[in-house]
Amino acid sequence: MRELADRLREADAATAELFSDVIREACWRVLAIPSAEYRSRIERLVQSGAWTDAALALLELELPQWRLRRVAYDAGEWHCALSRQRELPDWLDQSIEACHADLSLAILRTFIGAQCVKASPATASVPSISRTENSLDVRLCCDNFA
Repeated sequence: MRELADRLREADAATAELFSDVIREACWRVLAIPSAEYRSRIERLVQSGAWTDAALALLELELPQWRLRRVAYDAGEWHCALSRQRELPDWLDQSIEACHADLSLAILRTFIGAQCVKASPATASVPSISRTENSLDVRLCCDNFA
């Protein structure tokens, strides 16, 4: 998936070949769904050159729990952020962010980033801290109960 992320970063514009590579390498639901309705919708969007709509359709189908949190254009680049919990303030949310000069590629880059997070084995709602056996940490209660 790293190679695909690099190709998206280096691409100048979206192409049908690039979308087919994204679908083949990162879209397990599109390939596994029994109904051809979603697949044909995405194929029609790609064939007509509706790159942004195709990227949003992939996002909707593959990552239903993720939402597009922010899309902004600044200094010649589109900045996108995906989030699982849009209602949280920015500083509390763990969002996936990416940017690109092409909007559809910026969305696809965040999509690939979210797929990598989803595929990682240590994806938890609460961050964990690794414990070491030879830790010199001492736990103290610092509350004043007086």
